[in-house]
Amino acid sequence: MFQGTGSDVGKSLIVAGLARAFANRGLKVRPFKPQNMSNNAAVTADGGEIGRAQALQARAARVAPSVHMNPVLLKPQSETGAQIVVQGRVHATARAAEYQSIKPTLMPAVLESFARLAHEADLVLVEGAGSASEINLRTADIANMGFARAANVPVVLIGDIERGGVIASLVGTHAVLPADDAAMIRGFLVNRFRGDPALFAAGMEEIARRTGWTSLGLIPFFAGAHRLPAEDALGLDGARPAKPGAKLRIAVPILPRISNFDDLDPLDAEPSVEIIRVKPGSPLPGDAQLVILPGSKSTIPDLAALRANGWDIDLAAHVRRGGHVLGLCGGYQMLGRSIADPDGIEGPAGAVPGLGLLDVETVLSGEKRLAAVTGETTDGIVFVGYEMHMGVTEGPGRARPFCRIGGAPEGAVSPDGRIIGTYAHGLFADDRQRAAWLQRLGAGPAQVAYEDGVEATLDALAAHLEAHIDLDHLLELATPISV
Repeated sequence: MFQGTGSDVGKSLIVAGLARAFANRGLKVRPFKPQNMSNNAAVTADGGEIGRAQALQARAARVAPSVHMNPVLLKPQSETGAQIVVQGRVHATARAAEYQSIKPTLMPAVLESFARLAHEADLVLVEGAGSASEINLRTADIANMGFARAANVPVVLIGDIERGGVIASLVGTHAVLPADDAAMIRGFLVNRFRGDPALFAAGMEEIARRTGWTSLGLIPFFAGAHRLPAEDALGLDGARPAKPGAKLRIAVPILPRISNFDDLDPLDAEPSVEIIRVKPGSPLPGDAQLVILPGSKSTIPDLAALRANGWDIDLAAHVRRGGHVLGLCGGYQMLGRSIADPDGIEGPAGAVPGLGLLDVETVLSGEKRLAAVTGETTDGIVFVGYEMHMGVTEGPGRARPFCRIGGAPEGAVSPDGRIIGTYAHGLFADDRQRAAWLQRLGAGPAQVAYEDGVEATLDALAAHLEAHIDLDHLLELATPISV
């Protein structure tokens, strides 16, 4: 099990790289994360949803994603509440305090999923959540040491040197953990090092001396990380390479409950495209040719946030200038005339006016659609993607659908063709669809084979970890499954 001294220390990336490295050795590898918190989710082959990171790790292991790879997924809907997904299906909605009492009831499902994976694999790579040192959450924990102890899984602790204070974070974790929990940790890794490794040799030795844990590797910064889908919304703040030759500027307002934001990654990979992620307090840029309203876990509150930032005014000006707009999932719902929540799924029951840019209306419902889809847009361009949404959208605007999925019309397009809404995620990962959009918006031909690039990056990551971690030692640390 790989736990971290904090969030975003590189746990997900390291597990993905190790999954590919051990799969390359001929082992049957399965990724597993007992509890995840993310609004960036993926549809699985068995018809549920899991965190996007576990889907990437499954791909690295060259297996289809399964709901058992992430049996508990928390999808935040507000500052204090989240939807609880258990083994791929919506289980409940709870506030943070309420979830603490629910957690103990979820451990059986977590252990069942872990056992299922273990019985079909040579090696299970487990990822923890957040920080191992959050002893305030230790009671009934299912994400870190609570799971490690229940399943008798040895732990490797990861620290991030780039954020500073890595010696203190690793040694401090040892200091605050109860002795029985600290004893589960067999070694540590220091991630994202830049410079001459010899300069930190004494640091590695000091961490080992003060904790008694084995030093398993100092991992240099992996420059290709930005080419892999990020799961944590923290990834939206990361620096990206400059695009001096970009022909197409796309503005994306970053809303509080943004979801499935990896829809943007394939566009980011194109040299001719510059994506401006607009933070609260900043206006939508006036020179953007396209504005994308991405998915949202809580559409009505995010629509309120969009208006509070004045982005509805910016969007109206963008449309008057002849700009294009694409609404994906929750963004599609916002583009319509109204959004109704009669059952109070997202908060108080009621209805709010939409942006009025598409002649459709949405009614939110408790049933979630989760499906991999193959479609064809009205201009004859096929795509492979997925749907993940709650709600039904109808209205006259649907007489001009964006595409057909399984023969049925889907989405809506404005009469002038410049405003589009769709429930289809993953559009731009399909090279054919992305190329059509770039040509339509004057950015020239697509220059990237996106899926091939992800595969190449996973191989490069595996080689990177192979060079800096003793993988044979890691395998020696693994223990037989006891659940």
